[in-house]
Amino acid sequence: MMSPVTRSRRNFLRFLASSPAIAWAQQVSHEQVAAVVESAKDALSVADFEEIARHKLPPAHWGYVASGVDDDATYRANIAGFQRIELRPRRLADIAKADTRVELFGAAFESPVFLCPLSGQEMFHAEGEAGSARAARAKNALQILSTQTSTSVEEVAGALGRPPWYQLYQPAQWEGTEKMNKRVEDVGCPVLVMTVDMAGGRNSETATRLARTDTRNCLSCHTDNGNGRLGAPKGMLPMEEGIGSALARPTWKDVDRLKRLTKMKLVLKGIETHEDAMLCREHGVEGIVVSNHGGRATEDLRPTIESLPEVVEAAGGGMKIFVDSGFRRGTDVYKALALGASAVGIGRPYVWGLTAFGQAGVERVLEILHAELLMTMRQCGTPTLAQITRAAVAIKS
Repeated sequence: MMSPVTRSRRNFLRFLASSPAIAWAQQVSHEQVAAVVESAKDALSVADFEEIARHKLPPAHWGYVASGVDDDATYRANIAGFQRIELRPRRLADIAKADTRVELFGAAFESPVFLCPLSGQEMFHAEGEAGSARAARAKNALQILSTQTSTSVEEVAGALGRPPWYQLYQPAQWEGTEKMNKRVEDVGCPVLVMTVDMAGGRNSETATRLARTDTRNCLSCHTDNGNGRLGAPKGMLPMEEGIGSALARPTWKDVDRLKRLTKMKLVLKGIETHEDAMLCREHGVEGIVVSNHGGRATEDLRPTIESLPEVVEAAGGGMKIFVDSGFRRGTDVYKALALGASAVGIGRPYVWGLTAFGQAGVERVLEILHAELLMTMRQCGTPTLAQITRAAVAIKS
């Protein structure tokens, strides 16, 4: 039998969902909403999971996922960038059958929303990357696995029911790259996503400040990078066993070398300009992820949604263009598709869900974004992805 407290919380949640008193609802913070989200299915938006994650995680782990670089301005700019793009709804279209299915390098997925590579997910929940994989399997979503995963590619492939795409931080020694490439090829990973935006290092001040407030002995699990900055986890990165955590500073010569080495499709993650997109085409890259690492690479102050059009134009036809960083709503996803993206990646939102409720939380995040995208497609009179074109949006000057 439901307790009076539980009944009261559920009634409050239903009120928030259905009340016509919009002015009141707007005064209710996500923290207040999160207090009545007792299970993943109670969440109404992906932001509801953020406050739960904030309260569940110790300061150092929350700092890792919450931090951008320098003043976190690019992190905020990614989210704000969507406010400068308007939708142009078309009415009276036949929207009875809406379809979000997408094909990427020969594989079909239920939605263009995919799970970005995000390191060390066992720091957020015991299920880690395997829990995210089971959620992706349940929703037929693409998962890209990080080199710095806390769960091996073999285990993730088993949980996902198919090999994931694999994100590569190129090891400092080429022999390490060869070894890692062979391992993921043997698992059957079809796509290699090489991250290229971290070669110069980063200044994650928010993460460092919050780590200093953590009362645990973080050095029992992490290396010490000096100046009060934590390094990589000790013994928790199975893909780096026998290789080491030192990373290369790759150049276009490394891209050519990797193209010759791997049998997988090669995608570069971290491209933001039309000049680099043209070079991707010249070097035979099959795909691009327009990304600023969620504002965690360079404080360039430029949202990826604003970088996307020039990359799409320069890459030309025949190349898959993906985008991530700052996506929180189905309307955000729609705007990226209208500007030429083939698919859209999320990072923090699904890790908030994972932290809050494990696999069920990740599933709910995917459900919410899928439902919001479907609604937007119907409301704009574009019930299929092919119908979402540049004409569907207007960009404020």
